Amino acid sequence: MNDLLRVLGCKSSVAELAERLSPDEGLLASPLARQSNYLEHPVFNSYRTETAMVRFLKRLENRDLSLVHSMIPLGSCTMKLNATTELTPVSWPEFSQLHPFAPTDQAGGYRALFQQLEAQLAEITGFDAVSLQPNSGAQGEYAGLRTIMHYLDSIGQGHRKVCLIPMSAHGTNPASAHMAGMKVEPVNVTRTGSIDMRHLLDLTEKLSDKIAAIMVTYPSTYGVFDPEIREICDVVHAAGGQVYLDGANMNAQVGLCRPGDFGADVSHLNLHKTFAIPHGGGGPGMGPIGVKKHLAPFLPGHAGHDHLNHLAKLPVSAAPYGSASILPIPWAYVRMLGPDGLRRASEVAILSANYMMKRLEKYYKVEYRNEAGFCAHEFIISMNEFRKSGIQAVDVSKRLMDYGFHSPTMSWPVENSLMIEPTESESRDECDRLVDALIRIRAEIDDVVQGKLPSDDNPLKNAPHPQSMVCSSHWPHPYSRELAAFPAPFVRPENKFWPACSRIDDRYGDMHLICSCPPMSSYK
Repeated sequence: MNDLLRVLGCKSSVAELAERLSPDEGLLASPLARQSNYLEHPVFNSYRTETAMVRFLKRLENRDLSLVHSMIPLGSCTMKLNATTELTPVSWPEFSQLHPFAPTDQAGGYRALFQQLEAQLAEITGFDAVSLQPNSGAQGEYAGLRTIMHYLDSIGQGHRKVCLIPMSAHGTNPASAHMAGMKVEPVNVTRTGSIDMRHLLDLTEKLSDKIAAIMVTYPSTYGVFDPEIREICDVVHAAGGQVYLDGANMNAQVGLCRPGDFGADVSHLNLHKTFAIPHGGGGPGMGPIGVKKHLAPFLPGHAGHDHLNHLAKLPVSAAPYGSASILPIPWAYVRMLGPDGLRRASEVAILSANYMMKRLEKYYKVEYRNEAGFCAHEFIISMNEFRKSGIQAVDVSKRLMDYGFHSPTMSWPVENSLMIEPTESESRDECDRLVDALIRIRAEIDDVVQGKLPSDDNPLKNAPHPQSMVCSSHWPHPYSRELAAFPAPFVRPENKFWPACSRIDDRYGDMHLICSCPPMSSYK
């Protein structure tokens, strides 16, 4: 409170002010003292001891299926191991308690870490300069596109506003392009998921004097390495545009190929995917961008940091190095693996995806693969062939909970599909477990297709099966409780993960806000 008084210009301390007050003039006697009740929700009043609080937190934790239980095969999200050795430095006060705007002469260690990480990421990607400022992949996209726009302005090409975006791109790409002041022009893709070169050539010829950039996701969001990536870059460069490569799928590239080598001018890196910063849950992300030499002067700047005195000046984040306190994680990840380990991680990620795809292709339709029949680090299986029997991707996703797995990415980028990415963190045994679960689910689907089970009352439509449902004295379903709760030998009682609740109406929930807090009228 003394600090607050000083900031507000008061020359007296709290003690001095208190001495001058009579008993009737204390803070509690102030006409400004709050009279209304507050924090009345039960969560604020139910846990009066530390043990009660710990048990409450543990109950919340028990509802969360995480990597401590099984793999999380979210395609395009790269849910890999976040090793303890990488995470530990984040708690060190030298990192966690340093203010983002501390004078640079008081943050020499931080600066050394930044410089080393920037050099490592530049070497990995083949770029000439790196900015650690963007706080997320989407912010990295925006920063990269703004860098391109500043560069085009500097060479008298500011009229170029068109951004070519393939249909296989990440969903954030068109949004970032609009935010950067560009006009989006879609580019078609072929049946294998690659960019349609004929359509690209037509667009570059038609819009050559208007093209600012193309945003390419490589490998594509469909999980395929585009064989014409060099030609794509050459075509756009010839039309006067720049090439932005979405680095969300760098987990299939690190140590094997570099965006800067095959023609990209700028790319963002999801450090919270490829480089092991914990992903999801609303935590801090990092989306630094790498650029070629001609774009380096236009990287985001920041007031008061002379070493970031780029021509663009304008920052994209409130702090000069974004979420700087988590940068020890990717620094440690890169340093501990080294060049050989990084390459091996990419190889294992690609190998695991192709191994799983080859096992599953006998049971599900694989949507995209290259001409040799392979995928990159992820692949997509379609559920459309079961639609007539009432089975959809959401049913398979819910049923996987009974097997102890988090669902793969559902219905994106292909409607009614599952996109699976094992990463390099998972053993062959764990990959086999997920594949075995999906094969058993296919057998359950066949029972519905063949009429052995009703289309509206089967293990998929009723999934997930929580403990309260399985242990109820009432069981009206035409399949056994055992099939509901323990559908495979590896789902044993000692490691069974019980979903917290049964099936909910996802669509209704998405369209109707449901709040469990007290109504707004209670705050009147």
